[in-house]
Amino acid sequence: MQVILGSSGVIGRGLARILPAHTGRLRLVSRNPSRFNPSDETFAADLVNADQAFRAVEGAEIAYLTVGLAYNTRVWQMQWPVLMKSVIEACKKQNVKLVFFDNVYMYGRVHGPMTEETPVHPVSRKGEVRAAIADMLMNEVRLGNLHALIARSADFYGPGALGFVQAMVFDNLMKGRKAQWLVNDGVKHSLTYTPDAAKATAKLGNSAQAFDQVWHLPTDGNAPTGKEFIAMAASASGASSAHMVLGPMMLRLAGLFNGIVRESIEMLYQYDSDYIFDSSKFDRTFPGMSTPYTTGVKETVASMAAQETH
Repeated sequence: MQVILGSSGVIGRGLARILPAHTGRLRLVSRNPSRFNPSDETFAADLVNADQAFRAVEGAEIAYLTVGLAYNTRVWQMQWPVLMKSVIEACKKQNVKLVFFDNVYMYGRVHGPMTEETPVHPVSRKGEVRAAIADMLMNEVRLGNLHALIARSADFYGPGALGFVQAMVFDNLMKGRKAQWLVNDGVKHSLTYTPDAAKATAKLGNSAQAFDQVWHLPTDGNAPTGKEFIAMAASASGASSAHMVLGPMMLRLAGLFNGIVRESIEMLYQYDSDYIFDSSKFDRTFPGMSTPYTTGVKETVASMAAQETH
């Protein structure tokens, strides 16, 4: 049996679509889980609770931690370390392999491509939290207490994705509004396509040789600038590529009235210079799993258009 801890998000749903090909039993775990496949088991749990985390992974061979907490620094500081410890201890006690779906906040500002060997140097409070929980996990691996891996992704785009690209580019274009970009539309910004991220995470979880290390998930190496990405999305949706760039001052003012914007201010360093995510390690090991941006953008727009017709 395999278990998805955090089955309600875009990656959890993507894994639920793929994992039945790898396991006879699949358990979906979240606060309010719902079946994706008729045969899915569901288990309602708050993974901060050690007992509930233990029961969530009971009987499993592999657990995928894809939880997304509220985008709030205080919530992350209070809940992520406790949640990670609960899940680690549950997996250790029951000899369950753990796959942790992670982001790149712990690297901080990076000059040049981000790789699995990039030094951990967070420059944000959220990055400090991500660095601490990743180290907590890999320390258990180093001690030989747990078989685990970290599957790391760049910013998302794709069908069902959330985040700044979805809200500021795709949602705006599909509503007939101008697309928006953060800080600087002239620098390159890697984006991981969510269906690729889910497929690759499942691939890693079911590859024995992938454990006990960090992996960057497959991401098209031809990172576009913000202007280029908006042009692709506008072309796919039949909209104008005219767009707005939201500068730091404007965002700080908006943050006075919008909590999500306020929580994003410390992450703006990711958008003022090139943000290049290198997945060549994965690409060499499991070739052919990254979708070109032009294809991914068209599929995202088509998915949104199909939803509007229903």
